[in-house]
Amino acid sequence: MDYPEVMRAEEEWQRAGAYSVRIEGMNRQHHISLRDEFDEHDGDGTRYIVLLDCGYPVATCRFYELDRETVMLGRVVVLEEYRGRHLGSAAVREAEKWISELGYVEILIDSRLEAVGFYEKLGFERAESGLRKNGIFDCVRMRRSLA
Repeated sequence: MDYPEVMRAEEEWQRAGAYSVRIEGMNRQHHISLRDEFDEHDGDGTRYIVLLDCGYPVATCRFYELDRETVMLGRVVVLEEYRGRHLGSAAVREAEKWISELGYVEILIDSRLEAVGFYEKLGFERAESGLRKNGIFDCVRMRRSLA
């Protein structure tokens, strides 16, 4: 696979690509119900990055505004057969570019414990010392300044 095509998904048909990755990667693999995977932050106002391999959605992430300066990044998912190819990093980096273009200066993410090192390599740092429950996962709140 060459470097995947990157899509900034804002229209419903484009968001369907993000949803399909999340259904495959979280609903099927981790047995997370659709009700829990898709929440009040999915839909209009939320922006999605979708990476495509020959038109097939293989990785995604989303972000939404918390306030005029800060967004929440999340739902970073790479299909199992595409892991280890730095697609999660590519999705996050593309989201960061878009977030910066939109004028935001800080990104927060609730990282699953096993992904903390991944986000640290991308320049995120722990924002809080405690754990948060996010669905079935224990998470750490992390932040990255774009200023």
